[in-house]
Amino acid sequence: MQAGREPVAHGTKLRLLETGLALLLERGYSGLSVQDILDHTGVPKGSFYHHFESKEDMALQAVDLYTSQGHTLLDMCLAPDGRPALERVRSFFEELGSLYESQGYLGCLLGALGQELSGVNPAFRAKIEECLSSLSVRIAEGLAEAQAEGTLPAAADPQELADVLINTWEGAALRSRLLRSPAPLSATVEFCFRTIAAA
Repeated sequence: MQAGREPVAHGTKLRLLETGLALLLERGYSGLSVQDILDHTGVPKGSFYHHFESKEDMALQAVDLYTSQGHTLLDMCLAPDGRPALERVRSFFEELGSLYESQGYLGCLLGALGQELSGVNPAFRAKIEECLSSLSVRIAEGLAEAQAEGTLPAAADPQELADVLINTWEGAALRSRLLRSPAPLSATVEFCFRTIAAA
């Protein structure tokens, strides 16, 4: 099954995952304990370990939930609605920027955990790369549609361009977190899509 496309949990498990996700984004993996999640949810420890084998298991499932939310946003933005495909791809990044604003510009969970854990935890390195790649594939589909419409040059490689967009966005998300500002995100979207349109 594609990364981030696992069935969504319900009830207590979903509450634990959503709380864990928010705290991971705010504090990082090392700064988060199982007790923090229990304190925020009021769920007993036994219930936590009924749903998850460990903190690592919870965090990996939170990454899947986060990626699933990204795919849901992509589905919404890329769905045909009369706008050119390239405009719909751009709208995905603009909507992400609005989401980051609502979270206080804490950046992207995938990038943040990748920075923190990829050098020391192979499970997180593989999971985060899998999730980023799955998002990139969907973006490439939107770019291929733009290519078919003639707004992306025939010689362009949609998957290569999608990877560049993801990589550039992740860097902008990190700078946005450092500055607690939308400026790096806005500049990146403007530069990337201006460059694509001018190609």
